[in-house]
Amino acid sequence: MKAQRTLGIVSVVAVGACSIVGLFLIPADRLQGEVQRLLYIHVPIAWVAMLSFFLVFLMSLLYIVQRKLKWDLLALAGVEVGVLCTALTLVLGSIWAKPTWGVWWEWDPRITTTAILLIVYIGYLIVRGISDDPDQRARWSAVIGVLGFVQVPIVYLSVFWWRSLHQPPSSPRSMASAFGAVMLSAFAAYTVAFTYLIMRRYRLAQRELELELRGPEELA
Repeated sequence: MKAQRTLGIVSVVAVGACSIVGLFLIPADRLQGEVQRLLYIHVPIAWVAMLSFFLVFLMSLLYIVQRKLKWDLLALAGVEVGVLCTALTLVLGSIWAKPTWGVWWEWDPRITTTAILLIVYIGYLIVRGISDDPDQRARWSAVIGVLGFVQVPIVYLSVFWWRSLHQPPSSPRSMASAFGAVMLSAFAAYTVAFTYLIMRRYRLAQRELELELRGPEELA
């Protein structure tokens, strides 16, 4: 618990520091101007969303192989963090798009495939609510967790496969030194925050399942 609390404090400080530097302290981009500052939040949040769904994929595979509910609970934690971050990615992207593209929303391949990704994992959460049996619920969820991950590389590759307004991925190393340093720091900070959120949600999911089962033995 103490380590988890420390990780939480580090997460808040790291994300807060990167946000302050990116939004207020670093010079504005020469071409995009002030709106480019949103990318220091938008891109790391999108990264956490993809990382979350990769965790869901791995935990779902582990559940299918071992049938242990702890893997299902970790997958659930990943889905909830991923859904939140995907929704934030779309919202922040829309805010960035208005001054850049002139519209809040465009049925661009990257945006459209990201919206589909969000729908897939919202469906995951809906399916979990259908069954009261933890094992059946975990089996159904694991199948969606594995198959739904197919959408993640589609989102990434969409800018290469189709003509897109969205710029292709760029490495922080290709940016000017200050921009790249802040972006790399933001990736690290948000990854720490991701770890903390997963740990907290997993612990809560354990307690919820214990109450549901009236005993912790099923988590072994």
